Amino acid sequence: QVQLVESGGGLVQPGGSLRLSCAASGFTLDYYVIGWFRQAPGKGREGVSCISSSDGSTYYADSVKGRFTISRDNAKNTVYLQMNSLKPEDTAVYYCAAEPPLTTVQAMCVIGRFGSWGQGTQVTVSS
Repeated sequence: QVQLVESGGGLVQPGGSLRLSCAASGFTLDYYVIGWFRQAPGKGREGVSCISSSDGSTYYADSVKGRFTISRDNAKNTVYLQMNSLKPEDTAVYYCAAEPPLTTVQAMCVIGRFGSWGQGTQVTVSS
């Protein structure tokens, strides 16, 4: 059974940091593009960051560029999203998703058509 499980969310003050984890079971992440998406209340889903299955190329939304870092540990079958300098507008439910490579990492992240999704983890940035 293919499963993605996110963890690491929580409440943090503005300027703080969190590291989200996306652990896969039932399949090997090596061959998939992995994406982090978020959805805030009343807003549409946004592709935050994605990482390729092959050359490690990455994509970041302009809103998080320079603050967030995506990485993958294939040995642990896990992808991470390090989030620094968090802002209240980063508050959202964060989801990870997996999809075999179809096109560029950027295109996949922007379009957001991924087949496997986790249940999400809440990130709240507030003082």
